[in-house]
Amino acid sequence: MASGRGKRKRKGLGAAGFLLVLLLIALAAAGVAGWAIFTPYGPSTETFVDIPPGSSTTHIARQLQASGVIRNQLAFDLWRWVRRGRLKAGEYRFDHPMPLTAVYEEIARGEVFTVAVTVPEGATVFEVANRLQQAGISTRENFLNEQPKLAAMVADLDPQAKTLEGYLFPDTYKFPRRASATQVASAMVRRFRTAAAEIGLSANVHSVVTLASLVERETALQAERPLVASVFENRLEKHMPLMTDPSVIYGLEARKEWRGAIYKSDLSKDTPYNTYLHAGLPPGPIANPGLPSLKAAMNPPQTNYLYFVAAGANPQGKSLFSATLEEHTRNVSGYRRAMKKAGQR
Repeated sequence: MASGRGKRKRKGLGAAGFLLVLLLIALAAAGVAGWAIFTPYGPSTETFVDIPPGSSTTHIARQLQASGVIRNQLAFDLWRWVRRGRLKAGEYRFDHPMPLTAVYEEIARGEVFTVAVTVPEGATVFEVANRLQQAGISTRENFLNEQPKLAAMVADLDPQAKTLEGYLFPDTYKFPRRASATQVASAMVRRFRTAAAEIGLSANVHSVVTLASLVERETALQAERPLVASVFENRLEKHMPLMTDPSVIYGLEARKEWRGAIYKSDLSKDTPYNTYLHAGLPPGPIANPGLPSLKAAMNPPQTNYLYFVAAGANPQGKSLFSATLEEHTRNVSGYRRAMKKAGQR
């Protein structure tokens, strides 16, 4: 009888021992999983992971492990199962060790890596293309070559538009590194539409934006923009040529003939944008105007001004407006004397 009780006791200890082993294994596995999930890991230098649309969690985890962002893809799969979230495609940047949980949350929130590009008021499409190239988003040539096709984005606003000049609204944008020309242009045009709606710009869009672009390039002083717009409006009504240097420069740049400074000989070069040779507005915008210039072009004030010496050329820092050629001639002479005096100092 004693022998039988001993066997039953040993049998009971064997079952308990087995359960204990399982418990220890489970605790060890939990410890390893916790270590893999919560202990910071990852690169110390800039590393990019580009997750294609439609990627499975397993594929994403494999990418992250292969890039050295996480220790173990199974731990990532486990945490995805716990969180039950949705992971978003895009390019992500990692440059320091972090817990797997933080990696997961960054992808779940869709915090894709972006590059900031600022389009200042008065920037031309050529300058926008330069900035995109500097940011590593698009080559200058690609963005400019795409313009005839992209112009369709504003066909409802401006059926005459041959490019998106005038409609790449000044602002700071954030784009993925591999953003296409279409994605970039869509964001800027969308911002233009929002701004146009704010000020009620819906009629004569082509003429208003073209005039606003001239105003933008002629003066950097916001308070002067309505007066500059009034000068152009008055000259248009009298069928006088606008005679604006920025439009001449734009025509030269479009032909790749701009030499970095305007020369007297440039004023006689026959481009569609030469407002010394051709009366009326140029065939389209010569820059991308901001809100103040658009407002000024929509509702120029009533003045009798026909001439002005631009603020940018005046050492006194303000434009000089006049109603007669005689007065304008005196202003030009005064400007030249001031320039000479400033040069002597």
